[in-house]
Amino acid sequence: MYQTFETNRLFLRPTSPEDGAFVYELMNTPKWIENIGDRNIQTIEDAVAYIHKRMLPQLERLGYGNYTVIRKEDGVKLGSCGLYDREGLEGIDIGFAFLPEYEGKGYGFEAANRIKDAAFNEFGVLEINAITAKHNIPSQKLLEKLGLTVAGTTILPNDDEELLLYNIKVSDF
Repeated sequence: MYQTFETNRLFLRPTSPEDGAFVYELMNTPKWIENIGDRNIQTIEDAVAYIHKRMLPQLERLGYGNYTVIRKEDGVKLGSCGLYDREGLEGIDIGFAFLPEYEGKGYGFEAANRIKDAAFNEFGVLEINAITAKHNIPSQKLLEKLGLTVAGTTILPNDDEELLLYNIKVSDF
């Protein structure tokens, strides 16, 4: 029903309730909590409810959203990557997160680059934003490798941390 994407090493398919255990594990990694925030996912059931409440509605509304990143060679779920209509942020946001054991292996760039390409060439998105914590240097480097540049800072609703705001337009791509 919704598009699945492929790269040399990866499949990216829309996150579904069947990914509850994986989403629970990912959202409770120390780096997720430090860099993205605690989503209060205490059980696999909480993760499934989060998928139903926060991920699937956007997928149904826009045709894109959060994708589970799966390694082709063995079917292992490595992380997530997607395009988000994020509250308090103008336009569409690209985001990514990986389990610690799969960081630094190029999977983040491979997945995010494919999602960026889909945004511009398949979904008709004209501009992509990204936010990251000022201390999250690996995320900043990945965004820059994807061609995004710093456009300023922003603070999301109900938060007090000033985040770096990155941007790329389809005309820059």
